[in-house]
Amino acid sequence: MKNDNIITMERLTKKYKNFTSVDNVSIHIRRGSIYGFLGPNGAGKSTTMKMLLGLTAPTSGRFTIDGKHFPKDRVNILREIGSFIEAPSFYSNLTGRENLDVIRRILGLPESTVDDALELVGLSEFGDRLAKKYSLGMKQRLGLAGALLGRPPILILDEPTNGLDPSGIHEIRNLIKSLPELYDCTILISSHMLSEIERMADDIGILNHGRLLFEGSLNDLRRHAQENGIIADNLEDVFLSIVEQDNRTRKQGAKR
Repeated sequence: MKNDNIITMERLTKKYKNFTSVDNVSIHIRRGSIYGFLGPNGAGKSTTMKMLLGLTAPTSGRFTIDGKHFPKDRVNILREIGSFIEAPSFYSNLTGRENLDVIRRILGLPESTVDDALELVGLSEFGDRLAKKYSLGMKQRLGLAGALLGRPPILILDEPTNGLDPSGIHEIRNLIKSLPELYDCTILISSHMLSEIERMADDIGILNHGRLLFEGSLNDLRRHAQENGIIADNLEDVFLSIVEQDNRTRKQGAKR
């Protein structure tokens, strides 16, 4: 795996009136890696992802994606990213294939990309079934297929296993894990299923109250935990301890 960064954020900040959602965040995502983006609800993960997708503008700071600068190269950046943000919505009276074809036409991609995306997510045999007859797991796969149309070099996935049963989670995790080798892409994924992130991520970023508390590999995270007196066996325990420590520090600071 090459060590160059395909996504670099520098002091990215998003403020809403009196509230700072993302606060001076600098993130580095290595080309060909899976980057697990973690944080409690309201930590600013979705806002950060929406800034990368041009869905909301940063208040300050900047980011580059594959050497392209926002906002100057916004359109070219979007051509390189496939995204799955929150629960994807579909036209229930169209088939899975027809739903993907709507997205394909908007993106101006060749017709063959629909079959390719269905095959990548294991939905080839269900492509002609109406979307309203899909199970929740199949809908999540269809959402991923939409993100994978044209095999974009970067995937941004926000809670892709949300609401799935254990076997559905297992399937989606194995699929996501296989993608960087399958066609040389980079994945930024946020999830509350920390055991899943532990099984697939190369690097981790931990966000709390809009601030980045940690960035590095899983091994770096274990070392960081030890150095800070955190005794924990798994990512979930380390994550909770780091966030709790930060919350305690914030409370103490607020009292002064």
